[in-house]
Amino acid sequence: MQNFKQTNLDSNILKAIAEMGFETPTPIQAKTIPHLMTSDKDLIATAQTGTGKTAAFGLPAIHLTDLKYNDTQTLVLCPTRELCIQIAKDIAKYSKYLNGINILAVYGGSDIKTQIRSLNKGAHIVIGTPGRTKDLIKRKKLNISRIARIILDEADEMLTMGFKEDLEMILSHTPKEKQTLLFSATMSNKVVAITQSYMNDPMKIAAAQMNITAENVKHIYYMVNAKERYEVVKRIADINPNIYGIVFCRTRRETKEIANKLMNDGYNADTLNGDLSQAERDEVMGRFRKRQLQLLVATDVAARGLDVDDLSHVINFNLPDDFEIYVHRSGRTGRAGKKGISIAILHTREMRKIREIEKRTRISFSREDVPTGMDICKTRLFSLIDKVENVKVDEQQISQFMPDIYKKLEWLERDELIKHFVSTEFNRYLSYYKNARNINISNNSKNNEKKRHDNPNRNDRSSASLAGYYINIGFQSKMNPGRLMGLINECLRSSNAIIGNIEIMKTFSFFEIEEEYEDKLIQSFKGKKFADILIQIEKDTGDGKRGGGGGGNQKSRRRNQQKNNRSRRRR
Repeated sequence: MQNFKQTNLDSNILKAIAEMGFETPTPIQAKTIPHLMTSDKDLIATAQTGTGKTAAFGLPAIHLTDLKYNDTQTLVLCPTRELCIQIAKDIAKYSKYLNGINILAVYGGSDIKTQIRSLNKGAHIVIGTPGRTKDLIKRKKLNISRIARIILDEADEMLTMGFKEDLEMILSHTPKEKQTLLFSATMSNKVVAITQSYMNDPMKIAAAQMNITAENVKHIYYMVNAKERYEVVKRIADINPNIYGIVFCRTRRETKEIANKLMNDGYNADTLNGDLSQAERDEVMGRFRKRQLQLLVATDVAARGLDVDDLSHVINFNLPDDFEIYVHRSGRTGRAGKKGISIAILHTREMRKIREIEKRTRISFSREDVPTGMDICKTRLFSLIDKVENVKVDEQQISQFMPDIYKKLEWLERDELIKHFVSTEFNRYLSYYKNARNINISNNSKNNEKKRHDNPNRNDRSSASLAGYYINIGFQSKMNPGRLMGLINECLRSSNAIIGNIEIMKTFSFFEIEEEYEDKLIQSFKGKKFADILIQIEKDTGDGKRGGGGGGNQKSRRRNQQKNNRSRRRR
């Protein structure tokens, strides 16, 4: 099938999708639409987000709707409210020139009475989340006993989110003679079990995202110690001033932790995870779509239904265990002919996952070095210069202020003026990155030689023995990792010490440094102040107790809990 005119779809549908710019069908559409237009056989389609699967099942569903009857004829089930709304909007656009067709989205977090009133008027195509759909069936407000087809979209995610019982209940209320369509990014054992129990000799097709986006997406990985992954995210953001991307994490807890750190460090970031209420999800997603957020930290499940076309980066804070999930993630960038970058942050034990992805797909990864402090400073400097050079100047408005500006700045020579001007934006990057370490780790002598060249006064980080310390200054006093590193180097009067993990809490902070600096460190901090607070530094003894001097059991328990949290994360 070379174009949509060959599908025999209703002319009103063709008119609508032509206005939307639909010309050549995507692979999933080319395989699915002809089947659904001519056969009532069940179908299993392996398809990623961004392949055009909504049109693949939505266009035939619209065409095959018999408008003489008000009964629900097609039921689409999907895992999240956002995806439910998006599918309903898309199908409404496809059918805009068909008079009398009714499409309804039903989902939790919205007034069920309004949805019931719409159902009473008749809905030919219903798109719903499993929980709300089940509720409406139990209330006998949604009758699916005469549907012609049921579509399970993102079946793997519905099962991952615990909707198995809901799906089984809904399927049990459908007629025996119907067409069942299942779309899934991955074919887990749970998905296979559903197909065996509720589908009859289904036809199988595959159109994975990797077949259509590999050319537009650059896949790279960085190799660092696991504890450096957050620093990598920051450097990626800093060297890409216009970044607009998603950071994927494994767990809800990790998304909160990373997002909070980014926000505390001044980045336009927030989290999207299953712990948020629907109102909170809507607020976060709304800000992200409007680009008020540059980085969204999310789990795979929470990101489903977030349909954004212009992502510049996908960052894998953790690589998923399943190669298909990586393909699904990376497919969120590089859309609509635009270029995108998918970055994996690895430690040495994860190389097998990269090899597995390369083996099972057409993806080819390139290894790159995490940007150095100097790389970032140069990039930000020239970004600033480009911004100033290209800013639109309102001559009429600004000219009235120029005499006063000239007078105010007449004492500065040209070179000095430029330095002052640039430093207003540039100083914070210079301050943070002036002693930045090379955090790349290597598996070959060539890269090890490069590391020694870049850091001639430092030992290999992996062989350094680190000790932990607490300091009585936190983010409440404007402390951040950069300031803490600068304070340590200033007190030691040296930038040679290897500084490890840094964690900034509200009223205190934790950091690691080479054990050999213990005596010098404690002595050098004596009598020092930060933000008018006399600094107190104490060694982490490893048992949750302080290294010495007062403070009470409450603080000890808090530190013990923090220590345990770090240990669990490292394991």
